[in-house]
Amino acid sequence: IIDYGMGNLGSIYNMFKKIGVLSKITSDLEEIKNSQKILLPGVGSFDKAMKRLNDSGMREILNKKVLYDKVPVLGICLGMQLLTLKSDEGNEKGLGWIRAKTKKFNFNKEDKLKVPHMGWNFVVKSSKSKLTSNFSTEFRFYFVHSYYVEVENQNNSILKSNYGIEFDSAIQNKNIYGAQFHPEKSHKFGMKLLFNFSKI
Repeated sequence: IIDYGMGNLGSIYNMFKKIGVLSKITSDLEEIKNSQKILLPGVGSFDKAMKRLNDSGMREILNKKVLYDKVPVLGICLGMQLLTLKSDEGNEKGLGWIRAKTKKFNFNKEDKLKVPHMGWNFVVKSSKSKLTSNFSTEFRFYFVHSYYVEVENQNNSILKSNYGIEFDSAIQNKNIYGAQFHPEKSHKFGMKLLFNFSKI
């Protein structure tokens, strides 16, 4: 579990512990180099997160682990948005591991939809993935976000949700996975998803 100062680390660690999966919170570059799987959390602003990854030296190591060593990685919430090319929230380039853009929810007053999108919402499968292999056709997760992800290639969308518009709530490109929702706050559904990730 990557600690770059912007994530809900304790909750994620505790959820892994609850499902019997060994994990470690770290910012140590050598430990990241030797990791078998990577979870990239995130709460806060896109630019601040990217600057911390860039300035800490983590980005270079993460690129090698994910793009060359093909280690499985899961980005959660802001962590998923960092996987994209860029965000409406700032000017920094994202990691660019999945061809997608992060956009801001933009509703009219008549829509009566609050931003951030917060609370439980349903998701539906949009393509097959090991991350959701033993899920039924419709289930739900807990969301807190003002920005959403839109993939360029629909083959990279594995789950979709609707909040005024349809958006990609989980994405994948080979060994790279992202979830817009918070599995660590999503009870049995979150436990199942994190357990699936641990087995990839």
